[in-house]
Amino acid sequence: MKNFEGSPEARDAAYHFHGYTEAKRHLEVGAMVIERGEGVHVFDNQGNRYIEGLSGLWSVGVGFNEPRLIAAATAQMQKLPFYHNFGHKSHGPAIDLAEKLISMAPVPMSKVYYTNSGSEANDTVLKMVWYRSNALGQPEKKKVIARNRGYHGVTIASGSLTGLPNNHRSFDMPIDRVFHTTAPHYWKEGQAGETEEQFATRCANDLDALIQREGPNTIAAFWAEPVMGAGGVVTPPATYWEKIQAVLAKYDILLVADEVICGFGRTGNMFGTITYDMRPDVMVLSKQITSSYVPFSAILVNERVFGPIAEESARIGVFGHGYTGGSHPLGAAVALENIAIIEERDLVGNVREVGGRFRGKLETLLDHPLVGEVRGVGLIAAVELVDDKATKSVTGPAGKLGGAWNAALQRNGVITRNLGDAVAFCPPMIITAAQADDLFDRAVAALKEVEAEA
Repeated sequence: MKNFEGSPEARDAAYHFHGYTEAKRHLEVGAMVIERGEGVHVFDNQGNRYIEGLSGLWSVGVGFNEPRLIAAATAQMQKLPFYHNFGHKSHGPAIDLAEKLISMAPVPMSKVYYTNSGSEANDTVLKMVWYRSNALGQPEKKKVIARNRGYHGVTIASGSLTGLPNNHRSFDMPIDRVFHTTAPHYWKEGQAGETEEQFATRCANDLDALIQREGPNTIAAFWAEPVMGAGGVVTPPATYWEKIQAVLAKYDILLVADEVICGFGRTGNMFGTITYDMRPDVMVLSKQITSSYVPFSAILVNERVFGPIAEESARIGVFGHGYTGGSHPLGAAVALENIAIIEERDLVGNVREVGGRFRGKLETLLDHPLVGEVRGVGLIAAVELVDDKATKSVTGPAGKLGGAWNAALQRNGVITRNLGDAVAFCPPMIITAAQADDLFDRAVAALKEVEAEA
């Protein structure tokens, strides 16, 4: 690297500690420095243009330079740049957004609680679950179940809910009370001769067995994404959610739907819970709620959750939890305008139309010698690479092929992310059919490079 007085890349390496990055290698290679965005594209400091194939981090639904969001943020900064909701205080944007979210909820919800990120939101929900169990006189009902390869954040609690090994290694996680059950990935986890419906039954039976083993009276909640995101864009097999929810109902276990990636249109409906007929007690929203222009998140809880918590706060005298930036007026104002844009421009319809077209093109790659599976829904997809189709595996280190394709995509003007040997595609919801075709063509060109190298 050059010394820090030179290039932005060298200065970044000298001073900036990055997330989800190999820290020692970063000192040697430095960063790609992104300077500006325009629609579905971003530009680096060398003037190169890229299709942002992952919407930043699954999150910039309306594109990278939406003037209405900039205007909403500017107007709110001028009027009330900050306020909180402690001690019976509130402000207009928080009230308006709460009312809007409750009206949009696909199942009856009672209240909205604001946080700053998906991680904070899931962390907060776990505290709410424990608080509620105490309120109900069930101090033993504190264990929770998530899924292998599920992703719910990186705080100590939400990172424990996350079911990915690299989020636990060297962090002394997961914490106790958190358990994991089978990932609903039929292509990878299904047994020989097992249909999707049979695999879904086995997933439900695995969950039931875990509950029985730990004790039904000790399990408080089950956490799940409608579609698993960072775990590889895993869509559930047929009948999965019907069978899982039957198990939860049998044991009176809360369902927490982590809609951080799926929410606000990504699956072709406003929420993933609609796409898969889920009936959650809690919904966790973030990312596309503001298109990530402002860090912001929201928790929707039904009366079954809120009522006991309210009663316990009356007994104690306070619900002793909150964040300085929770209910931030800037985030709430931007969220309201972002949701208005999604609705007015029918971006959910665009997701269905363009997403179907794009996934159809990706499915033409199934005959490629390196493509094992194409999966997705709406405008979120993944292509998993293998070099042994019979065993659905990769020779050598995991992530070798996915990392090679990800690097080739960047050389071909696409920024995305490989999740092991699966490469994810989750472009902004404003993408046009022509832009999606361009993205596909670049992906094919990059795959040819990987095939030649392999």
